[in-house]
Amino acid sequence: MSKTFHGDLTGTSVVTLLVATTPVESSRSYVALERVEGTLDGRSGGFVVQHNAVSDEGEQSLRISVVPDSATGELRGLRGEMDIVIAPDGGHSYTFDYRL
Repeated sequence: MSKTFHGDLTGTSVVTLLVATTPVESSRSYVALERVEGTLDGRSGGFVVQHNAVSDEGEQSLRISVVPDSATGELRGLRGEMDIVIAPDGGHSYTFDYRL
């Protein structure tokens, strides 16, 4: 899967995703590694984030963290976490709490 980002983070990413389903439709999980390339607040480079998500009979948890020391270019040293916000129409947006 691939994504495009617009805003303070502008760029693209490629995601490698592994999903586990169960006989209970509302219970499943996914893990993913996502390589992001672009600019963050005017600094160019790339970094990897790791996704860990679980839905336990509909109760959901998600953590998306920058893989430590994965950043390149002007983003070296990047640390942080992302949150996905899903709009009622199904659109996705992100908040990114980070430090350089």
